Amino acid sequence: MDERHIKGIANFIKLKKVLSVFLVLVIIFVAVYSFQHWLAGVISPSANTNVSFKNINNIFFEQFFTILIIADVILLLFSFFHTDEFHKVIRNSGFIISTILIRLSFSVSGLLNTVLIVAAIIFGLLILVIHNKFEAYIALNKNNT
Repeated sequence: MDERHIKGIANFIKLKKVLSVFLVLVIIFVAVYSFQHWLAGVISPSANTNVSFKNINNIFFEQFFTILIIADVILLLFSFFHTDEFHKVIRNSGFIISTILIRLSFSVSGLLNTVLIVAAIIFGLLILVIHNKFEAYIALNKNNT
């Protein structure tokens, strides 16, 4: 590896750290806001909060996964500056698709909710297995040459 590539990796890691600190702050803010909004609805149901236990996912998880999707897309876009290797881009995109499937599961109920969550998990695992097999294949070909 040349020095420019190592510096690019270091900058990407630094960006990921900054984004993760920012995400922690945003998630804490969303959690406190969601809890306060829910508590106001429980204490005074006459307020226009319309939050109940009927759809518990509306309290926090919809916003959480929306923020997660945005962060994943930002990381994917910045990863293009670091690598153009197809299998790594597909892996990162696959994880975003898994997150989107989980987010979509909050908008449906019943069996479809469960199917979407299980599909997201299986899809993410499948992407990871395929990526790891391809990495092993690349390493094997590198050692044979």
